[in-house]
Amino acid sequence: MKPRLFLSPPHMSGREQLYIAQAFESNYIAPLGPMVERFEQSIRDLTLSPNALALSSATAALHLALRVLGVGTGDVVLASSFTFIGSIAPILYQNAIPIFIDSDSSSWNLDPFLIEEAIRKAPKKPKALILTHLYGQCADLDKIIALCNHHEIALIEDAAESLGATYKDKQSGTFGTFGVYSFNGNKILTTSGGGMLVSPDKELIDKARFYSTQARDDAPYYEHTEYGYNYRMSNILASIGVAQMEVLTERIAVRRQIFEWYREILHDISEITFMPELSETRGNRWLTTLIFEHSDPNAIRLALETENIESRPLWKPMHLQPLFKDTLSIQNGTAQKLFEKGLCLPSGTQMSQDDVMRVCTYLKMSLK
Repeated sequence: MKPRLFLSPPHMSGREQLYIAQAFESNYIAPLGPMVERFEQSIRDLTLSPNALALSSATAALHLALRVLGVGTGDVVLASSFTFIGSIAPILYQNAIPIFIDSDSSSWNLDPFLIEEAIRKAPKKPKALILTHLYGQCADLDKIIALCNHHEIALIEDAAESLGATYKDKQSGTFGTFGVYSFNGNKILTTSGGGMLVSPDKELIDKARFYSTQARDDAPYYEHTEYGYNYRMSNILASIGVAQMEVLTERIAVRRQIFEWYREILHDISEITFMPELSETRGNRWLTTLIFEHSDPNAIRLALETENIESRPLWKPMHLQPLFKDTLSIQNGTAQKLFEKGLCLPSGTQMSQDDVMRVCTYLKMSLK
């Protein structure tokens, strides 16, 4: 059997064990400690966001963002439909009402021209918009920000997949009231599990920090006037993140190179369209994704699997999920087409050009 080509496996920098050892030597094994502070500082340095909070997951970060913004029972939250359930579940945690917005064809992200319709059809004025930057590519932020500002809707950027991506030379996740990053096992930077919440507003981050540590009041004993969560990142996991941040720029360059290899090798197949990149943006190309105009992507996926090559369908839109069958969605058909016609290809940063050629060879053989 040929070596397995995974979709996006972890790739350690080589310094993780050194920093983990330092964390053990300091005996900061429980959550919080010097490595957490160091990891948060590395995110602040990269993003230029003045405030960062290391957490157990990006989902936890989104949950805290909604809680701090006062989103609660019956409130309306607009959200990208073409995304992962972790972007949406926190809306349900707060007993709020999601309204899903379809994608545009120019970025595959939320279509800004559907926002006004979503607002008109909402049962009440939306409090927030959770905008996903899909597969490491930035959405059309200028238009979306203008609409959020006009309608006084708080923008939460789900930049879970787009750490290091830029829009007009500014880091994704730094345009809204809150930004969220993920360090899950398959992300471009991993701590095995974890997330980060950033915001230009220190008071909001301080409130999120309070909720993330069980909402313990300032007293010499455990006293609580509000309820909170156990959402903070551990010092051990943060030490992995510190080492990973040291090679983030290199990892992004490799992912972009892998994308270019795919595009060069498959350029002669007219039915293939790769995920586009808006002008004045630079995605991290977390995954190389494409759609097929005629061929069945599931048949291609199964053919690749027989060669020990992992691939995956594009996200199934939230408005097509059984969980949300009765939820209002503003559709134009783009996200459904992407789901039905799309595929994610192996994009790990340890792939060689020969590995990419191997994927492309069997992909071409599987086309009808």
